[in-house]
Amino acid sequence: MISQINLNRADNSAELIQSESITSETINLQTLPKEVVTLEAKNLHLSVKLNDGSSCVLRDISFKLLAAGSLGLVGESGAGKSMLGRVLSRQLPENFSVTSGELLFAGKDLLNISEEQHRHLLGDRIAFIPQEPMTALNPVLTIGQQFTEHLLRLGTPVKECEEIMNNSLTAVMLPNPKAILEKYAFQLSGGMCQRILIALAFVSKPELVIADEATTALDPVSQAQVVRLLKILQEKEGTAVLFVTHDMGLATHVCDDVAVLYAGEIMENIKASELFSAPGHPYTQALKASTPSLTGPLSLLASLDGQMPGVESFPSLQGCRFINRCEFSTTECSKEKPPFTNLAPQHTVRCIKVTQILAHNCAQKDNNKIHTPGKAFSNAPIMTATNLTKIYPAKKKGGLNTHAVKSANIEIASGEFIGIVGGSGSGKSTLAKLIMGLETPTSGDIVLNGKKIGADKNSWNKRISLIQMIFQDARSALNPNHKVQQLLTQSMNQSPFRSLTRKKRAIELALNVGISIHTLLRYPSQLSGGQRQRVNIGRSLCDIPQILIADEIVSGLDVSVQANIMNLLLKLRQEHKFSLILISHDLSVVRYLCDKIMVMQNGEIVERGYTEDVLSNPQHPYTHELIQAIPTTDSRAIWPPDYDRTKLK
Repeated sequence: MISQINLNRADNSAELIQSESITSETINLQTLPKEVVTLEAKNLHLSVKLNDGSSCVLRDISFKLLAAGSLGLVGESGAGKSMLGRVLSRQLPENFSVTSGELLFAGKDLLNISEEQHRHLLGDRIAFIPQEPMTALNPVLTIGQQFTEHLLRLGTPVKECEEIMNNSLTAVMLPNPKAILEKYAFQLSGGMCQRILIALAFVSKPELVIADEATTALDPVSQAQVVRLLKILQEKEGTAVLFVTHDMGLATHVCDDVAVLYAGEIMENIKASELFSAPGHPYTQALKASTPSLTGPLSLLASLDGQMPGVESFPSLQGCRFINRCEFSTTECSKEKPPFTNLAPQHTVRCIKVTQILAHNCAQKDNNKIHTPGKAFSNAPIMTATNLTKIYPAKKKGGLNTHAVKSANIEIASGEFIGIVGGSGSGKSTLAKLIMGLETPTSGDIVLNGKKIGADKNSWNKRISLIQMIFQDARSALNPNHKVQQLLTQSMNQSPFRSLTRKKRAIELALNVGISIHTLLRYPSQLSGGQRQRVNIGRSLCDIPQILIADEIVSGLDVSVQANIMNLLLKLRQEHKFSLILISHDLSVVRYLCDKIMVMQNGEIVERGYTEDVLSNPQHPYTHELIQAIPTTDSRAIWPPDYDRTKLK
């Protein structure tokens, strides 16, 4: 006996499907019909009212999600992936409305049921796992209070809540559930909070779970653990999962099938196992070409130029919406919406040129350019840190001190790119802050250009002129009240430069980082995520520093934007001769950018060396664990490494 699921999933009769009161009983999944459809979209169209008319945001969306199956929604930001979740939850922004089509859940059209019926479905038979666990959980309520509130809404008797909560947290492998229930979200790690959200989602044994970028903010080990947990619960409960992600490697292993979205339209339906081996649409191929690999030849990533069109321009795109970024497009592509072409069973592509494109790609298959990461220009170090240690004293009397960084040694030469990797809480960011001067070391020395620097004002001035930091979240790092021109030349604020000089420098930096000079008069809110990160990088280069410290600067970005940013950093390195200390969870990004790598665990550097040597032959068990935790693009590999569905009971 495998799962506890609702009878309407086992019975295809119209009477049961239409019944308002459906009972549940234990059913063996193996006795279910092979294709019980949990969620189906039929020709779904979503429109938004504009000042001069309306625009079709989602166009002709159709798919089927089977019971116990997983469907991945892949695409860049703005493709419409999360908008489908908003349609499901009836949380559409103002002026957005579904104009035609059906969205069937267990045979019922969710678009036509009452608000009360819909409300009863959410959290019970349909559950959500949001992207940001720290913001999804209420900061002023304990985990226990929030869990109890959810259970009471589901109709659980008060006397049963505690036992159910303990069992649910145990099921998601959280130690000491009673202690966790008494804590607030900010007292827990991101991985722990994400597990709590999974427990909340599965406590009602839902038929459908929507996971919206549910692992984006997690380190590799936590991500692998959470995905393993999600898959086990899905198998056990027979739950269908709609998995929204921009990570194609992750989708390859988490999902059965993948729908690739672009500008509100499905461009390709494909088996997840064939996502990297047989992509048909030029957009899917471009995403693949932008994805760095952890193994195999180190090839130059191809960047996808341009940006996805905004909803305002959709009405003018009567034909293929990818036309302005497609190297194979012709005038024929602009005439009408292309129909789907069947390439194989369960593989359809919305492209009229697909046959020619596939033939062209076969001819160009072996033309990948070999790529070289950031090697040092000389052997002489420009910065050396020796025995850096940071100890945070205990907050409570009798508590233990926290050793955030323990006797770390690092040196970097001109032009050298070094990656620092490790799980959350391993000390990566603290080490970077010590080098930058944002934290004062408990002990240890930092020597910059042969001179020791401390915590005094002169040392700080020297630091900020020679070392600059690029922060992960460009949106919060850039002042929303300043225009791009001011932000790029922010370091010139304290000096009496003429406005003409600053404007000239802003233009130079804009051209340097590949943004249009027309954006100089815009505010950060008017830019895309990739553009904001380019401004963030340009600002750090204003004074031409010797060292850049980059903290997760491509984490969470679309792979196309990520490839552009990484290629940009390598190009600027040749022009400005700066060095880079890159903090990242993504080992494939570190492999692409960095010649050397350092692995941190519990505040200590446990392994270091040339990146290719460390990744191909790790010596420390933790390094091996990190490598195993990265989703491979090979669909034949078992991932997560400790998950094998054939052994599940």
